[in-house]
Amino acid sequence: MKPGTLLLAKPFLGDDNFERSVVLLCRRDPAEGAFGLVLTQATDLVLTDALDLPEAPDELSGPLAPVRALPLRAGGPVGPDTLHVVHQLAELPGAAPLGQGAYWGGDFELLLAGLLSGAVGPDTVRLFVGYAGWAAGQLEDEIGRGSWIRQPASAGKVFTLEPEALWRAVLREKGGRYRALANYPLDPRLN
Repeated sequence: MKPGTLLLAKPFLGDDNFERSVVLLCRRDPAEGAFGLVLTQATDLVLTDALDLPEAPDELSGPLAPVRALPLRAGGPVGPDTLHVVHQLAELPGAAPLGQGAYWGGDFELLLAGLLSGAVGPDTVRLFVGYAGWAAGQLEDEIGRGSWIRQPASAGKVFTLEPEALWRAVLREKGGRYRALANYPLDPRLN
């Protein structure tokens, strides 16, 4: 399983942190474990809630307004005080390629400077607080138990699909039995 793989939680996973979630696998090391970012959980936070940005003459409509209002998604239950970035900037030093034009991490100060100067468009960046982490062998065990559905080489979907529709859209794209899971009700007792 390579970085850039999407992990889709099976219905009724039994963990509220990952209910119908999609996790972007960013790093996997057999000895150290795995690191990923939940793509489908919104927060009420924006970038200015996490960082002090320069004051702008017109906070609401000036050129920095879209940067200041960049949404922060809940990347997972681990390290809720950490900030992580997925972006489309191949030239950003230290960025790890995830495939399909998506990158994880890199020189955040340089990225922020690009955003503030307008050289980097806010639509090329996704920000996350916290992350999903697995100890060595834990993710493989969960996959073996059927908790996750893998969709390899799909990191670019971070920028092409709305987070709220991502889980269903990827399952439908996989087709077959996965397409049926996409329509599975939240509570089958209500059918």
